[in-house]
Amino acid sequence: MHDDLDQLLSILPAALSQPLSKHPQRHQLIEVILDLGRRPDARFPGQADYLSEQVISKEDLDHCIERVGTFGGDNRAGIEKTLHRISAMRNRAGTIIGLTCRVGRAVFGTVEMIRDLVEAGQSILLLGRPGVGKTTALREIARVLADDLNKRVVIIDTSNEIAGDGDIPHPAIGRARRMQVARPEQQHQVMIEAVENHTPEVIVIDEIGTELEALAARTIAERGVQLVGTAHGNQLENLIKNPTLADLIG
Repeated sequence: MHDDLDQLLSILPAALSQPLSKHPQRHQLIEVILDLGRRPDARFPGQADYLSEQVISKEDLDHCIERVGTFGGDNRAGIEKTLHRISAMRNRAGTIIGLTCRVGRAVFGTVEMIRDLVEAGQSILLLGRPGVGKTTALREIARVLADDLNKRVVIIDTSNEIAGDGDIPHPAIGRARRMQVARPEQQHQVMIEAVENHTPEVIVIDEIGTELEALAARTIAERGVQLVGTAHGNQLENLIKNPTLADLIG
C-alpha cells in the first residue's frame, strides 16, 4: 500500500497535522473534515476523532486552499503527484466554507480476486457505495492491464482521482495513459474521443452517472473496446431500477 500521507498532512495547519502525524491509526485515516466554525474532524474506520478544541477559521481554510490545485466544476481539487482528493463545500455566494480532505491510496494486489475476468477481455462494471474502494480497484486493474497484459489502456480521469493531480500521472497506473476532462459534463465526450483518437484496447472510467455517459459506454463496447468502469449502488438490483444507468447491463 502506498498513500503519500505526509503530503496530505502538509497542506493542513500545523495545529491539525501534528496530532494526526502521531495518531496511532494514521495509516487507516479515511478523511479530514474542515468546516467553518466547527471543530476539525478526522475519520477512521468505525470512529471519528476531533483534532482540536479550536474551531476552523477562514484563515485555516485559506491555508489549505492555497496549497492544493485548482477546484474544477465538480468542486474537487488534488495535490500534485498524489492520489488525494480535496472536495469543497460552498455557500450560496460561492465562497468555500468546508473541505473534505480524502486520503487516496494505491493498494497493489486488489485485482487478484477478479484477475480471470480482467484477463478474459470482458467489460467489467464495479458497483458499490461511496468509499468502499472502487476507484482503488480501478487504478490497479488499469495497471495490470497495461503492464502485465500489455494492453493499450486509456483512463478517462474526470476529477484526477484515478491518476492523481497534475499533468504527470501517478506511477500507480503503470504504463496506462490518462486523459483529463475539463468539465464533468464533458466526460461522455472525452470517452468517445479517446476511442476515436488514441486506439485503445481498454477504456477505464470512474463514476458513470448520467444517461449520456451510459450511452457512451454502450458505444465503446459496441466498437469492440473493453470497458472497465464503476457506478454507485449496493447491488445489481439498484442498477436495474435506475433508469439512467440500467442500459449499462443491457
